[in-house]
Amino acid sequence: MSIIYKQQRSLNRVNKILDTAHDVLMDGEINDLSIANLTKVADLKRTSTYKFFPHPDDIKTALIERYINELKAKLENFNVSSSEHHQTLKELINEIYLYFKENTSAQKIILANTVNPPVDTTELQALSNLLVNKIEAADKLPNMFNKEGVFLVITQIIISVLSLNLKENNELNEIGTNEALRASYAYLLSCTTK
Repeated sequence: MSIIYKQQRSLNRVNKILDTAHDVLMDGEINDLSIANLTKVADLKRTSTYKFFPHPDDIKTALIERYINELKAKLENFNVSSSEHHQTLKELINEIYLYFKENTSAQKIILANTVNPPVDTTELQALSNLLVNKIEAADKLPNMFNKEGVFLVITQIIISVLSLNLKENNELNEIGTNEALRASYAYLLSCTTK
């Protein structure tokens, strides 16, 4: 989290709020992430919640950050089995798909949520850097202009296609992963072709 907490008790309270938000979102909707509702469910005082999260969007932003960090950790621990760019990208997209498939709260706040708050660009940049590192570990990428920017766009393509897949089908399925691979790999090829 981007906020630094001075005491363990404060960190515990923030984690309790975020854990409660996660639980509420599993069975509810994004609108259920009000400070009043979360403090009631978490059995905390509203004033202590406002101290850390002055606005419900702050809770949503922290929850999004948590989910992106979990996804990055999942990808960091994932061992790519291929040395070919297309197959490596396919494996990474499948891992992203599985993360969202298993975490309905992350689906709701990142993929199904089209209003506010958006996923922070620095979080997406960190995720895209991880994708670059995983793909280059399998096989060196050809030279391209602004590799970091290219993979930021690829990351956004993957998230957007999975989001569209969820909205159109009310669930994530293989069509989403196939389309995310097709679109992101086509973009990668267009950036590497001379």
